[in-house]
Amino acid sequence: MPATALPPSGDPLGPANGPKTCDASGMAEIHRYFRAGFGEGRALVEGVAESDAAHADVVGDHLSMHSVGLHGHHEGEDILLWGTLEQRAPSCAAHVARMQEQHALMLVHLNELDAALPAWRASGRSTDAAAVLAALDGITAALAAHLPDEEANIVPVMEVTLTPKEVDALADHGRKATPKGKTFEQLGAILAAQPDGGAEWQRTHLPAPGASSGG
Repeated sequence: MPATALPPSGDPLGPANGPKTCDASGMAEIHRYFRAGFGEGRALVEGVAESDAAHADVVGDHLSMHSVGLHGHHEGEDILLWGTLEQRAPSCAAHVARMQEQHALMLVHLNELDAALPAWRASGRSTDAAAVLAALDGITAALAAHLPDEEANIVPVMEVTLTPKEVDALADHGRKATPKGKTFEQLGAILAAQPDGGAEWQRTHLPAPGASSGG
């Protein structure tokens, strides 16, 4: 379903014209991470020498981390976001329906990647890499359509309909999907994907050196 302009709103103040109730800028930050991570995936796979299973296992583990993260990110939206937006901003329903269609397509490609990775990680062979590359191509194409659409048509509505607690719940759902032992690797990749290398993110989310929790 192609992106279309929001229909004339029957919502009070319009779907994205009311007072701002939360900061949903974290959506763009995590989207940059997925763009960067999957965007480099083809080059990483093609950089593995024929039958170098040890290298393929490292790259495959890295790609699996991204896949688990995107599964969790979209699952959080499916569970926590779409129904709330439909209820509070009914004129956004067409956009929500399109997001759900895009998620369903993405799930197909993510499942293909998940299914293809084990054989390639075990063999390092180009014949097994072919299915990994095909899945990655599907994911990157789907992301190219989905993420800008969500940022343009969903995030502004989130920022006038959700509470800070509800936005935090979405982020928390995504964090809980991080594979065990991958927290710092994923955080580093998120920071690296930001335009300033994550400097602003760290100022916002991490305590200053020497800061005390008080008491």
